[in-house]
Amino acid sequence: MTRTRKAVGHIAFVGAGPGDPGLLTRRAHDAVVDADQVIYDRGLPESLIEALKAQAAEDAQFTPAEGAPGDVAKVLLSAARSGLHAAWLVAGDPFGHDSVVEAVQAVARTAAHFEVVPGIGQAAGVATYAGVPLPGVRTAGDVDDVTTLDFEALAAALGRGSISLAVDAGDLAAVRDGLLAAGVDGTTPVGVTGDGTGDTQHTTTSTVDSFVAAALGFTGRVVLTLGAGVTERDKLSWWENRPLYGWKVLVPRTKEQAGVMSARLRAYGAIPCEVPTIAVEPPRTPAQMERAIKGLVDGRYAWVVFTSVNAVRAVWEKFGEHGLDARHFGGVKIACIGEATAEAVRAFGIQPELIPAGEQSSEGLLAEFSPHDEILDPVGRVLLPRADIATETLAAGLVERGWEVDDVTAYRTVRAAPPPADIRDAIKSGGFDAVLFTSSSTVRNLVGIAGKPHQRTVVAVIGPKTAETATEFGLRVDVQPPHASVPDLVEALAGYAVELREKLAAMPAKQRRGSKVQGPTALRFR
Repeated sequence: MTRTRKAVGHIAFVGAGPGDPGLLTRRAHDAVVDADQVIYDRGLPESLIEALKAQAAEDAQFTPAEGAPGDVAKVLLSAARSGLHAAWLVAGDPFGHDSVVEAVQAVARTAAHFEVVPGIGQAAGVATYAGVPLPGVRTAGDVDDVTTLDFEALAAALGRGSISLAVDAGDLAAVRDGLLAAGVDGTTPVGVTGDGTGDTQHTTTSTVDSFVAAALGFTGRVVLTLGAGVTERDKLSWWENRPLYGWKVLVPRTKEQAGVMSARLRAYGAIPCEVPTIAVEPPRTPAQMERAIKGLVDGRYAWVVFTSVNAVRAVWEKFGEHGLDARHFGGVKIACIGEATAEAVRAFGIQPELIPAGEQSSEGLLAEFSPHDEILDPVGRVLLPRADIATETLAAGLVERGWEVDDVTAYRTVRAAPPPADIRDAIKSGGFDAVLFTSSSTVRNLVGIAGKPHQRTVVAVIGPKTAETATEFGLRVDVQPPHASVPDLVEALAGYAVELREKLAAMPAKQRRGSKVQGPTALRFR
């Protein structure tokens, strides 16, 4: 008789880095998302925890750390002895915390399998995000208990190079007193950074004498940088000087499509808030689409014209229902409006034949769409799968060019449920610095479910039709890119922000404070 071996559990002590989810190492990411039970420090950013939860198994348990290190170690050991994989996610590097070292030591005294996954230390990582180089002999540490600091040693280290310390904001006065008592010059440059590597990271520069007062209002963990490198911040600060840094941007889109835009906005420093305004649903009567799919397979069409990502998805979902794939397009040519639509087609292994080089709109496509020639085009029919609320411009233009058009409802767009009350209030009161509209329907639906954005809010639209609709609803259009695509729209907003910053910077201080310039307040450009 053979015995079934009990599954072997595993414990991982994982460094989360300074807080930005993008700074999590690949091994750290894998150790957490593969775990059955994850314990995390309460001070970690919610965005990091939520991102990891979304990628972990549905039944994975995420709970905040409770009690002393020994208590956490007991929970981890209990999970491992049950054959589970457990992880403790901590800020910075695991061995930068005495409490974690204590827990690792407790686990090491048992037979449990464990590993320690390094992370970027808070002190060093945040200094880099603050634009403060640490030249010379670098001394960096994540400090849980400032009473353990050797200020004489820190003073000596500062004489040879630079220092970066991650401490609690409430301990800043004790650090100042310790440094001064150890003989550190009171005029030594100091930087204090709050919410390090986060969406609202903010840094103030002063001196050892004055940094406590300068950091008044800072809470939680802060990073203190001392030395000549602090004076380089004016030139090297990059995180807080991104074009849209600190802007709260409203993204009214279908839930499925908001991710790409939000990612690009974050890259420019914005804080996106996704508000679904449109829900995409199948057509009420599927017979039209069924006939269209059969016609594609039977060679009924010379062209398929896709006007949106949703149209591409609708056709491919029907293909999937019938067990079809890209091979069944045969000799059908494909035209797309917009690079995002074209990219959705490429994702299925097909290269579009036509994408307008100029304006990404129905008019732009028609300007480049060849008239029907009976000799060159023996099949004279075009399939146009679209939304139920699409305009007739494109279909009418193709007919004028001699093509027969099957204008088919591929999907319906319906108004989404209203956002929470606090979001609605922020929209109407100017709580958002900008709003990005990617279609006429997003304009109509946002106004319908949440009200009209405040006149202080910068309005950016993807193209002329969307601009026309926004104007009809009484909105002032501030930004419109030369090409109708999500990347161009976000880049145009970033360019507008730079122009606004330069305009405000050129104003006298008194005039700047009372400026009626549209857009974010002067606080955004501190």
